[in-house]
Amino acid sequence: MAPQRALQLSLKKPTYAVCVVGIDMYVDVHSDVPKGAETFGVSGSSGVEVSMVYDPAQVTEPTGKARWPLNAGVDVIISVDAASKALNDLKVKVSYFGRQEGGVLGHSMLYLTGADISLDVDTGRTGKVKRGQGDKKTWRWGPEGYGAVLLVNCDRDSLRSTEIDLSSTQLTSLDDLQDMSPMVLSCDGPDELFDSHKLVLNVPFSDSRRVGVFCTRGGNSLSNYKQVLGPQHLSYEVERPPGERKISFYVEGLAFPDADFSGLVSLSVSLVDTKVCPEVPLFTDTVAFRMAPWIMTPNTQPPLELYVCSVVDSHGSNEKFLKDMSDLVLKANCKMIVCPQIENRNDRWIQDEMEFGYIEAPHKSFPVVFDSPRNRGLKDFPYKRILGPDFGYVAREIQLSGDASSLDSFGNLDVSPPVRVEGKEYPLGRILVGSSFPKSGGRRMAKVVRDFLQAQQVQAPVELYSDWLSVGHVDEFLSFVPTSDQKGFRLLLASPSACLKLFQEKKEEGYGEAVQFDGLKHQVKRSINEMLADRRLWNDNLYAQRCIDWNREVMKRELGLTERDIVDIPQLFFLSSSYAEAFFPDMVNMVVLGKYLGIPKPFGPIINGRCCLEEKVRSLLEPLGLRCIFIDDYLSYHKLLGEIHCGTNVRRKPFPFKWWHMVP
Repeated sequence: MAPQRALQLSLKKPTYAVCVVGIDMYVDVHSDVPKGAETFGVSGSSGVEVSMVYDPAQVTEPTGKARWPLNAGVDVIISVDAASKALNDLKVKVSYFGRQEGGVLGHSMLYLTGADISLDVDTGRTGKVKRGQGDKKTWRWGPEGYGAVLLVNCDRDSLRSTEIDLSSTQLTSLDDLQDMSPMVLSCDGPDELFDSHKLVLNVPFSDSRRVGVFCTRGGNSLSNYKQVLGPQHLSYEVERPPGERKISFYVEGLAFPDADFSGLVSLSVSLVDTKVCPEVPLFTDTVAFRMAPWIMTPNTQPPLELYVCSVVDSHGSNEKFLKDMSDLVLKANCKMIVCPQIENRNDRWIQDEMEFGYIEAPHKSFPVVFDSPRNRGLKDFPYKRILGPDFGYVAREIQLSGDASSLDSFGNLDVSPPVRVEGKEYPLGRILVGSSFPKSGGRRMAKVVRDFLQAQQVQAPVELYSDWLSVGHVDEFLSFVPTSDQKGFRLLLASPSACLKLFQEKKEEGYGEAVQFDGLKHQVKRSINEMLADRRLWNDNLYAQRCIDWNREVMKRELGLTERDIVDIPQLFFLSSSYAEAFFPDMVNMVVLGKYLGIPKPFGPIINGRCCLEEKVRSLLEPLGLRCIFIDDYLSYHKLLGEIHCGTNVRRKPFPFKWWHMVP
């Protein structure tokens, strides 16, 4: 470690200095030297370590009385190994000698006071603060990495509060401290030292709006905790009562990583000499934190809660759908939460309004709901009903609310399971968002949302082509399902080609008169023969297949998939005003609850008493250990241009993998 300060010695009077434990100091033995002196010697009292720095090619280490040449570039470095019990209780003596053997030509005396000053955080990522020995100023990714983690304090621990915890400079609940990262200031030394020196905690101006620091003085009252650093406070003169050797702080994150914020923040403490004007910092210790990213959970993670809306409007009630969902969650052994009509204001598309994820530090993890900028009937539900104790909230708003497009809804946001791509590991998967590329112009997810997702770093987003669809969401043509084999998952893709092939096979088997939409009232039936003969329907689906194939190749490349990892689910589309819509309920737009799949009932041609589309899907998925449960969503969702996935939302278990162990 490079010496932090240089100490100038004098032959005429002693020099007094403060030396911080573990910090080397350079002693200038060359500036004030007796006339005729050619060598010098250094001795230190117990507790002081003296070392010489020199070039062995030019200087031979002396023996005996250890007299070092003055003109050969020999530097003296000192350090102390413990805090002093009293002021100036440590000393260093420098003696100067001439060419002839004989008496000393002069002495310089240095009196030291040892101070143990250290700012420490959970650099080792164990959940506890330990005295830092390494580089606390930098933050490193990976299993061998180091550096502390901050949670964005985005939950609401006090039921009496109406605001997110991070918006208040006052502690509203002692539970809130659990969301913060501990930080400890060691400040050992003689009490008299702190009469003429002070400790100052600092946050850089650029970080001040992204981090808050609370100081504790013990006790169980909220008044015992006050915010000492944050947007309104760039520095804090630490109150150190006599005899106090450790002062505890709690640090909260105020902002997620984003386009203008890498996620890294730093805090420092300085020991300042107040006897001189202007005041001089003698020593500074700095620690770095990284803000925990918001992490999405894929369908392969076990379900915890399924959210669904209760609605009654001109399209009727979804009461039967809610009953089917209740039966499904019972099988999957998870919980169902119904958002009542008074809270959803007849907005049934709960998948579009929000996305569940989580944040994690070594000491704690909690779920965080990401509120989309679509702002329709459900716009208040995430903030008013989901935000709460240990349940966080984050949102990104479009400046002009009228600028939000359908692609800003979170049915257009998904995440893959963990993948490996050309040797690169993505242990938390990769986020998928729909876009207009390769089409020129068109709709695209808002930049503020894409920037936010990109800035989290741990789930590197991939843009897919979804603007060929009327609604424009990726969940209309893809879904991931868990499997018990080595791969662990399959990508399901809607496939017009597979559907037309299936219908052709059934026609050749003599079932050409079997009809689509059998059993549905107020819906024109279409026989297999009619559908296969409909050139417009054929052309619409050739176009849809080309669009899906484009995405297929992107995902094979960006997710490291092979054809064996993809299952083609029969599905037809039709074009309306140049955009595609599902011809019958879109089966990939399903809800995945472990091995149980809630799949939109396709009302396909009945052959030998069974729907041939359902039978085909069962034959594809049940050998993988999955259970296909077909649910009628025709009137309550499909006719409104959505399906089961659009009308449900699932909170899932976090990954067991710790995000800081990866290398983005």
